[in-house]
Amino acid sequence: MTITSVLIIEDDPELRQKVVTVMEFLDYSPTYPCNFANWEASLKGGAPVHVALLGSSRGGKSQGEVLKALKAMDPYLPVLLVIDPDSQGKPSAELESGTLSILELPLRYKQVAQALEKLEIYRQTRHEDGSRRSMELFRSLVGSSKGIQRVRKMIEMVASSDVNVLIMGESGTGKEVVARHIHYHSKRRNKPFVPLNCGAIPSDLLESELFGHERGAFTGAITARQGRFEMAEGGTLFLDEIGDMSLPMQVKLLRVLQERTFERVGSNKSIAANVRIIAATHVNLEEAIEKGRFREDLYYRLNVFPIETPPLRDRIEDLSLLINDLMERLRHEGRSAPRLTSLAMDSLARYAWPGNVRELANLIERLAILYPRGNVDFSDLPERYQAEGLAEVAPVPPRQEEHEFPEVMMGSPRLPRGGIDLKEHLNSLEYTLIKQALDETDWVVAHAAKRLKMGRTTLVEKMRKFGFHRAGDTPTI
Repeated sequence: MTITSVLIIEDDPELRQKVVTVMEFLDYSPTYPCNFANWEASLKGGAPVHVALLGSSRGGKSQGEVLKALKAMDPYLPVLLVIDPDSQGKPSAELESGTLSILELPLRYKQVAQALEKLEIYRQTRHEDGSRRSMELFRSLVGSSKGIQRVRKMIEMVASSDVNVLIMGESGTGKEVVARHIHYHSKRRNKPFVPLNCGAIPSDLLESELFGHERGAFTGAITARQGRFEMAEGGTLFLDEIGDMSLPMQVKLLRVLQERTFERVGSNKSIAANVRIIAATHVNLEEAIEKGRFREDLYYRLNVFPIETPPLRDRIEDLSLLINDLMERLRHEGRSAPRLTSLAMDSLARYAWPGNVRELANLIERLAILYPRGNVDFSDLPERYQAEGLAEVAPVPPRQEEHEFPEVMMGSPRLPRGGIDLKEHLNSLEYTLIKQALDETDWVVAHAAKRLKMGRTTLVEKMRKFGFHRAGDTPTI
């Protein structure tokens, strides 16, 4: 577990110390214990706080006032609320909506462990330190094509509502990215985003994974466990590859969507489900319904607001933007990014991209390892990405010829340990390039000047400066 600092705000000194002991035992440290009157003073040292635990107030500022101040400080700070149900009763709707989880006194290990498990899920949708995650999460939606513009527009339209969303598209087109984007811009953004790949879990374990189970519910159920519905309470549950879910599980999911309650495996106690469902599939569900593999009533429950993610081959004009974005990510991580030549880019633009953006990201990762600081040309691409008909093309496209640099200028020059006489070095470099230009143009000064992008008279002056002449010849002007 990553070390996490906890701000503990509690007016009862005895209870405050108990909470400190529990949190430090669970490796949540350092802790900043304080009361409601001086909680801001405890942050004067500038220490980062990753989670706040809000206890009981005995006067002065209320829980609601402090919660509001915490959210003003950081809207994405996860807050755990501790209440005494005997004296406080049920917390207000404002308190409940602004906190990640509610702990009831007396504190019990089971409920604390479940709250911290939910905290870890929440932190997975943020940076490792628990702070607000930037829009880098959603940069896979980069592009100016009509298809991606339409997706962004639909996300904007549906994010603020609570309706179920069905995201359809091929594997690798960024369906989970779209789902995270919807959650990020919704009123549930301060609650967990919990993903579950329905196709990756055996059907006999999926019920427990979704709804949780009680101790002894089946062989191997040593302890009680929360399911994804409980982990996502107040937030968003993302059901990926919903088309791979078995028919019996579809019936149970439909019941939860209709009644908004569920029971853990091995229990008859109903638990309310306040979650938003976003489902995704690469399967054509209408065809699956005709073949009897998917329930029509569940389809209409999920398909309230459909979004279709376009395959990369249909938005190939976004390719260069996506590649630039992936390269920028590598640099942001402190890694070197290769440079693709125009010929390599032309070849990639002709590829069909069956794996879509995910395949492109994997290719760029591979090229970054193979060519960390170099140019990647057509011949450097893996064979499957080398388009037919481009092999005979010159390795450097004509439009780049006027920007070519001689070999002596390629690479990053290194300063010798003993230093360098810069003026002498530049004179030597200038001499070498002028000599090369004259030799390549058979000492025709007008042609050499054109190669060096300078005026003819300027070149003549420099030739005089360096005493240029070819033995037995007079340079042609």
